[in-house]
Amino acid sequence: MKPTTESSSVKKGGNTFSFWKVLLPVVIGLGVVAYMFMRDARKEDFSAVMSTMHFDFRSVICIILGFLCMFGRDFGLTWRFRALTDRKLSWKQAWKVDMLCEFTNCVTPSAVGGSSLGMVFLNSQGIEMGRATTLMLTTLFMDELFFVVACPFIVLFTSSTDIFASTGTGFSHGIKYTFWVVYFIITLWTFILFTGIIWKPAWIKKTLYKISGWRWLKKWGSQISGLGDNMVATSVELRKKPFSFWLEVFWGTALAWTSRYLVVNVLFLGFIPADDRYQWVILARQFVIWVVLMVSPTPGGAGLSEWLFSEYYGDMVSGAGIALVLAIFWRLITYYLYLVIGAVMVPAWLKKTIEQHHQKEKQ
Repeated sequence: MKPTTESSSVKKGGNTFSFWKVLLPVVIGLGVVAYMFMRDARKEDFSAVMSTMHFDFRSVICIILGFLCMFGRDFGLTWRFRALTDRKLSWKQAWKVDMLCEFTNCVTPSAVGGSSLGMVFLNSQGIEMGRATTLMLTTLFMDELFFVVACPFIVLFTSSTDIFASTGTGFSHGIKYTFWVVYFIITLWTFILFTGIIWKPAWIKKTLYKISGWRWLKKWGSQISGLGDNMVATSVELRKKPFSFWLEVFWGTALAWTSRYLVVNVLFLGFIPADDRYQWVILARQFVIWVVLMVSPTPGGAGLSEWLFSEYYGDMVSGAGIALVLAIFWRLITYYLYLVIGAVMVPAWLKKTIEQHHQKEKQ
């Protein structure tokens, strides 16, 4: 029997989770960290760096708090999936979808995004494929909306010198210009999503149909026109939702992102107590980092994240070595942990899901 669309999607997903795609971001990340260690070893005594970082009871507690912050992030996104599905997903099912989506984010370039398989994950938990596509478009819109709304407040209440590390170097100028360019693109994309799934879906659909006919885009014509169809379907459902639905989904989104950002704050609290007064600046810079990482060409921002963190926060610590060690803890808590969890979960999920589809095909 010919495979159904859903079955085909799962099989394509299976090809996505190959071993080398898990290994690649690890190799890139560790390679960049090794290079930076060798570079900074010429400038610093790392034994002195480690003693300066105060590995004591306070630092251990703050590392634990870092993991709890990521629990807050997972709770926020799990809550959001529950709200989006009108409580059809249990907490366990919503958590599984969150973990699988985060894993795909870890093994795909940030510029591409790992949510493209989110509808497959939702479908495997009993959500009809068309509605699953609707829900993933909604999550994308809410994520982008959070950045568009929050970033102006962060910039407004933080001096340019503090938020962009304005030291007059090429790095500080580069990160400032990159932030504003990417923020403009995010704002434009958010407006397109708002127009397509809430305001004027028919207009966006017509525009996408025209674009899909362009000669140099014909290869992706079906995907582009399909996006227009999905936006119209999404609009039909979302326009019926009450304000309380949007408020709940937005709060889940805000909790998830803010919790992720606070990991860096607690790491600074644990290892650099003298910099407690800079907690707001540390948080503000997380907004800049994550906006810049949205255009990362590497899987999960591997390599670029570690370098960007150590360079960006370097002026807030006594040496580059300390910033690098903090970057490693940051990535262990916010990235490598999910890479490991996903690598354990995905094979079992794929086996179970494909078996379910085979059983449906035989019926």
